[in-house]
Amino acid sequence: MASTPNGSPPEADPKPVGKPPEEPKAPPQNEKNAKTEAAETSKPKLSGAELKAKAKAEKMARRAQAKVSKDAAKGEGVAPSTAAQSGPPGEAKGSKAKGKQDSAGTAGPGGAGKSAGSKGAPLVPAEPKLSVPECFSHLSMAKRIPITQADKDVHPTVLALGQQMATFTIDEGIARLKATLLAFKKVIDSYTTPPGNTLARHLTPHVLNPQIDYLTACRPMCFSMGNAIRWLKLQVSKIDPDVPELDAKKQLCSSIDVFIQERITIANLVITEKAAERIQDGDTVLVFGRTTLVEHALIHAHLVAQKKFSVIVVDDPYERKGQTLATNLTAEGIRVSYSGDFGGLRWHLHHATRVLVSAESMFNNGSMYARSGTCDLAIAAKGLDIPVLVLSETVNITERVSTDSLTYNEIDPERCTGASFRLLYDTTPDRYLSLVITELGTVQPTSVPDLLRKLEESN
Repeated sequence: MASTPNGSPPEADPKPVGKPPEEPKAPPQNEKNAKTEAAETSKPKLSGAELKAKAKAEKMARRAQAKVSKDAAKGEGVAPSTAAQSGPPGEAKGSKAKGKQDSAGTAGPGGAGKSAGSKGAPLVPAEPKLSVPECFSHLSMAKRIPITQADKDVHPTVLALGQQMATFTIDEGIARLKATLLAFKKVIDSYTTPPGNTLARHLTPHVLNPQIDYLTACRPMCFSMGNAIRWLKLQVSKIDPDVPELDAKKQLCSSIDVFIQERITIANLVITEKAAERIQDGDTVLVFGRTTLVEHALIHAHLVAQKKFSVIVVDDPYERKGQTLATNLTAEGIRVSYSGDFGGLRWHLHHATRVLVSAESMFNNGSMYARSGTCDLAIAAKGLDIPVLVLSETVNITERVSTDSLTYNEIDPERCTGASFRLLYDTTPDRYLSLVITELGTVQPTSVPDLLRKLEESN
């Protein structure tokens, strides 16, 4: 071993001083992208048919996954849509997404409860939503619209009328028509033309239309209301701009009074008298439910015309308005038989000599639009050769044509569920009707277009 001159061992060689060894660097980004592109380029390209098949397979997989999630949600008792509705409007999308994740990740009937409990908020049952199949989505339904959601231009009288219509407090078409015209009189009376405008140009679009829109939103307009509103708008358009506003308003209100007097009040009296003439001593008249026009005709035939006859009241099992009619007729001294439904219809028809019904509207092809069940009654009466007499004001006649009960109708809001719903009206073809009695005369159902032409000529 080598030693130093003083005998001490030699010191170790000092380590070379320099930079520490560098770690291997990652390849540059552009080099990485180049390798990725090269790898993708090396893969075989898919043809158009293959791409289409791949997209179809992915779509089917997504559908299958969505179906599984939906079935799981149903099993837990909480649907994703219910969870979305129970939250605030701003969180609807987030709640829906969370509901799907929770239903997918939680198994068992208690999964939804645990998920809701973890958030610390109890489940609030969503308000039941009325659902109608898409094929019947064109049919309308009455809705109770809160007054706070109505347009600011809607008159207070019209607000109250809309609520009465939505709750069926005012139900018959002629009653709704008269109430609407009287409400519009108050609207016109309280109207003031803004500076720089004329009544003829400003009243209809800015004042009448908001009232009409609100009433239509509460409940679909009947045909008589539609006819009267078109007539009223025509009267507004005929006003001379040079006529003072006060005189123009008086003229419109006077026209409405004349319309009510001629087309409703006098028409009812004339139809009542004509219908009473068709009732003979010893007749048994069968009626359906209760309508004001039929009730007045029967009472007039008994008290004024001094006819001796009996009445069979077949009631609508859903509304039971025939009970009121039977009570009123009995109070007037008329002998009445009452049936609560159609169970014994044919037996009652065998004892009847004529059927008396009231129309909600008459179509231009002679078909009758009336309370649901009227068509069944007319068909059964026709099979036994019993005449069916229809009472209708001419204001109910429409230029429209219908051969079925699904073109124009309303859905009963009280009897509408996801499984079934009830229609308020039906359409009776003209071949099952004998005569139509109006204030302009008694005609065959096929002659209804002639009445419509007379009305157009008079206007």
